[in-house]
Amino acid sequence: MTRHFLRDDDLSPAEQAEVLDLADRMKADRFGYRPLAGPQTVAVLFDKPSTRTRISFAVGIAELGGQPLVIDAQSSQLGRGEPVADTARVLDRQVAAIAWRTFGQDRVEEMAAVSRVPVINALTDRFHPCQVLADLQTARAAHGRLAGLVLTFLGDGSSNMAHSYLLGGATAGMHVRIAAPGEYQPDPAVLGGAAAIAAVTGGSVGVTSDAKAACVDAGVLATDVWTSMGQEGQEAERIAALRPYQLDEDKLAVSRPDSVVLHCLPAHRGEEITAGVIDGPHSAVWDEAENRLHAQKALLAWLLERAR
Repeated sequence: MTRHFLRDDDLSPAEQAEVLDLADRMKADRFGYRPLAGPQTVAVLFDKPSTRTRISFAVGIAELGGQPLVIDAQSSQLGRGEPVADTARVLDRQVAAIAWRTFGQDRVEEMAAVSRVPVINALTDRFHPCQVLADLQTARAAHGRLAGLVLTFLGDGSSNMAHSYLLGGATAGMHVRIAAPGEYQPDPAVLGGAAAIAAVTGGSVGVTSDAKAACVDAGVLATDVWTSMGQEGQEAERIAALRPYQLDEDKLAVSRPDSVVLHCLPAHRGEEITAGVIDGPHSAVWDEAENRLHAQKALLAWLLERAR
């Protein structure tokens, strides 16, 4: 059966570790893996603007020996209302895999339901699993391990990043803390699913409104923009509610001395994170951005191996 990667818990703990181990090997030997030699083509679809996702998938596919087919959905029939399933049936006869950056999670799920090749969630409104794979690779490089580490996310707990940190962090055996105000809490179904995973891996998940307390002894501090694509017009109310959750020097000071700061970018200095923190010695955001390349290459190779 074709394997897809639509949300973080599509990988078991052992499988997640396999992908991260492969990502580290690919980072150390950047041009030594060519599973797409031929070249085979991978379609990368975009319903939303992108910098890091577009660059990392296009470069990564080429480095794996393949040909990236980058499609802006608005320039295709998909953007004019062609059914997702019809597009999938055209693509899966001609490409080795499909990555899609879109809005609703239901869209990637519909594509995966009919596609005979792996479908990868390159971001939806609900999850951002490729980003969290890169974040886990970054945190593991800094600390030498993931299991037992405290990962604190500050900001909108209902966001795709918060949801993926819960699932991906729990899968890695981490203690995931979401610090968010009451009106921006994680989806209970996602939180419950992450708790069930953590019960097996030895991790934990929790939600609090006390931002500074959530940072105590954290090995990883993460945040994201307060207003994402599709939320335009909500800036004022979001800034007002989320201001106490800014990742600043005071919160960094109560984390572990060797803590690392993550932000999936783009960042708004002075809003969700201060310039002193993102540009300071604890920041690993540029390693994190680079690791999108290595983590996604490993994920593609891993999925393709299982599609044979």
